[in-house]
Amino acid sequence: MTTRRNFLAASVKTTGLLAALPSFAFAFDTAPQKLTVQNVIDIIMKDLGGVIASGSVDTIKAGKPDTVVTGIVCTMFATIDIIAQAKKLGANFIIAHEPTFYNHTDTKDYVKKNDVLKEKESLLEKDGIVVWRFHDYCHQIRPEPMSYGIAKRAGWTSYYKTGSRVIEIPAMKLSALGDHLKKSLDIKMLRIIGDLNQDCKNLALMPGASGGQSHLNVVEENNPDVLIVGEVHEWETAEYIRDRNMEGKKTALIILGHSVSEEPGMEVVTEWLVPKVPGIKVTHLASGDPFVWR
Repeated sequence: MTTRRNFLAASVKTTGLLAALPSFAFAFDTAPQKLTVQNVIDIIMKDLGGVIASGSVDTIKAGKPDTVVTGIVCTMFATIDIIAQAKKLGANFIIAHEPTFYNHTDTKDYVKKNDVLKEKESLLEKDGIVVWRFHDYCHQIRPEPMSYGIAKRAGWTSYYKTGSRVIEIPAMKLSALGDHLKKSLDIKMLRIIGDLNQDCKNLALMPGASGGQSHLNVVEENNPDVLIVGEVHEWETAEYIRDRNMEGKKTALIILGHSVSEEPGMEVVTEWLVPKVPGIKVTHLASGDPFVWR
């Protein structure tokens, strides 16, 4: 089974990003192309290695590759609500970064007699919507869209270095950094380990769920003031950071939440995709934070 973030593309050809655009829905004013889902995937993969390697999770999860595309929605999760919104927009192709069927490989018999999965499958079939997961190769875009998306929203693009997990910003207190991330990423609540009065300058950006081993390696190699992640196994990263601070090493941890940490990256992917499919409307829809805070 392919592990998260450990997938290695056989051949990578990187590409630059468009300048930042204020809107999340884009289309060029040209005659629509009759592109199929597979045509769009091939266009994307032309820049990112040519062929999707065996073992990648970047496969079609619902629908048929020969479906003619009427519109594209880019999002984190192809939720029931996103499916409904796509239908309203007249879009029949959802590009989702994360699984549709509740496990990393979208194995449909992962849990026997899964009625929620069956109903979702039926809805996608009824509405004629194709879902393709764009995960492994998405991270091959340069700048890497998920970390760049956070930097862009937070106003840190001038400090961002392609290929580096760490960025250096003007120093601010951990409490102020938390407030800034909440406001710029539109997050209601953060989870933080560390001294709220400590100065923070060097930040390790690791949105999503790259895992404890990856988190610990980045901290040990770079000694950042703050590790900013999407989600953690609490018995791995969180306990490591807690002990690290008790030893006096002073690395804070900010947990954003998985979906909200990578959604800005899907905005970046949307902008990146637009010029590749002229005439087809490409819209970013945020699947949102599934949690409420009390």
